[in-house]
Amino acid sequence: MNLVWQRFTLSTLPLKEYFATSYVHRSLVGLLSSWRQTSVLLQWGDAIAAALLSLIYALAPFASSTLVGFLLVACVGFWLLLTLSDEVTSANVSSVTPIHLLVLLYWGVAAIATALSPVKKAALSDLGTLTLYLLLFTLCARVLRSPRLRSWIITLYLHVSLIVSVYGLRQWFFGATALATWVDPESPMSKTTRVYSYLGNPNLLAGYLLPAVIFSLVAIFAWQSWPKKALALTMLIVNSSCLILTFSRGGWIGLVVAVLAAMALLVYWKSVEMPRFWRTWSIPIVLGGLIGLLVLAVIFVEPVRLRVFSIFADRKDSSNNFRRNVWDAVFEMIRDRPIFGIGPGHNSFNKVYPLYQRPRYTALSAYSILFEVTVETGFVGLACFLWLLIVTFNTALLQVRRLRQLRSVEGFWLIGAIAILLGMLAHGTVDTVWYRPEVNTLWWLIVALIASYWTPLVQNQTNTTNSEPAVN
Repeated sequence: MNLVWQRFTLSTLPLKEYFATSYVHRSLVGLLSSWRQTSVLLQWGDAIAAALLSLIYALAPFASSTLVGFLLVACVGFWLLLTLSDEVTSANVSSVTPIHLLVLLYWGVAAIATALSPVKKAALSDLGTLTLYLLLFTLCARVLRSPRLRSWIITLYLHVSLIVSVYGLRQWFFGATALATWVDPESPMSKTTRVYSYLGNPNLLAGYLLPAVIFSLVAIFAWQSWPKKALALTMLIVNSSCLILTFSRGGWIGLVVAVLAAMALLVYWKSVEMPRFWRTWSIPIVLGGLIGLLVLAVIFVEPVRLRVFSIFADRKDSSNNFRRNVWDAVFEMIRDRPIFGIGPGHNSFNKVYPLYQRPRYTALSAYSILFEVTVETGFVGLACFLWLLIVTFNTALLQVRRLRQLRSVEGFWLIGAIAILLGMLAHGTVDTVWYRPEVNTLWWLIVALIASYWTPLVQNQTNTTNSEPAVN
């Protein structure tokens, strides 16, 4: 059974041997290597790539989607230049991971869905956008292999999110004009301020801040000096407060899932240092305590109680009713094109959805990541997406176990990455802010973070074996 699982998750795939004999790889990678050796700028290729990525993650909350799109094009162009000018070495070959292969497979399914789409022109445009995001992942995975650059990108995002959160808290204290009907007008909370900071939408802000909350939590353990730990604690308090004040139910669900996952993994990480009693009972005690705090908040904090209970109000809540009507139309779209869907992207969705929509229930998306993937690329695309998630989480857990044996603080960022992906998926079950540039760029950054730690299974087992005497 273990062998079947390893093959399913591509853990034992001989990537190094394959690329060593691949004609396409040998003919493309290194094509411009002789030119790179004489280029002054390309000697600093990874640093320049990190600078381009820094622009994206520094400007995403404040800039237009058009500007972010231009930066994505620049990143993709520079990645192509780096790849063609790379020297063919074992290090470069090992940088291709099973996650890369699943991302490529998902792109292939999306390309087939585009070719079979009833609205090919719209689907082709959105396939280009999807391609930019997937190639952003490849550049991030390359840059994040450097611990120094990895630390820089994460720290930059945490500082930018702190600015975003501070402005959101300012809106809470001084008031903010609602830019859309985000709460049922008949609800007791219809006059409640929902902060949205620079992003213009509280649900989008919640999706953007979720990674910041978890990264600031694990930074308390990863950063070594006390001033840095104090800064991480400040970030955790400010980011968490701002996310909660968005009153985004999907954001709250994602936050609960992410925090519970992060705490469970942190306890697992520290369990080797604990007495037998705490190794057995620490996870139940911590998770039970967190759930107890959540129950107390629901009982005694009225705004929290009202928002949580509205989740179970079904069609009596206008937001729930809207989603139910959109989902009914989406199910019909999936039924009519179940294999490869209608083609990727919101342009394809906007062309086809009006043919199925209920009167007065216009929508720009399916309001669920899984439904959106299925309607765009069919059940074939959904299966590929779920396979990508399984391989990603399996890779992350294997590397957490390896780094735990090595006592490397780098493992805390992996713990944060796992919790963030789980939280974003939980949020995405009832919303599609995941497709907005501010959140989508973060998603692929987190997936790339996990890919950057990947080592072949044989090497992983060797490292673990060699570290065992030091552990004991």
